[in-house]
Amino acid sequence: MTTGKIVEEALRLPRESRALLAEKLLESLDYEEFEVSPKWMAEIRRRCKEIDEGAVKLVPAEQVFEVAANKI
Repeated sequence: MTTGKIVEEALRLPRESRALLAEKLLESLDYEEFEVSPKWMAEIRRRCKEIDEGAVKLVPAEQVFEVAANKI
């Protein structure tokens, strides 16, 4: 089966099943294999600094997912 066919079939799954599949696929990735560009590293450091300094308000993931789900 091709990747395209797998994607096509996966998109036919119910939302909860797609979410579980996405979670499992992401967990299977070895993030050490990915190289982060210097621009992204600078962005990551900037955002971490904003968090550490209290310059931004963090939103719990559950709240973000709830808002997103309500927009679908």
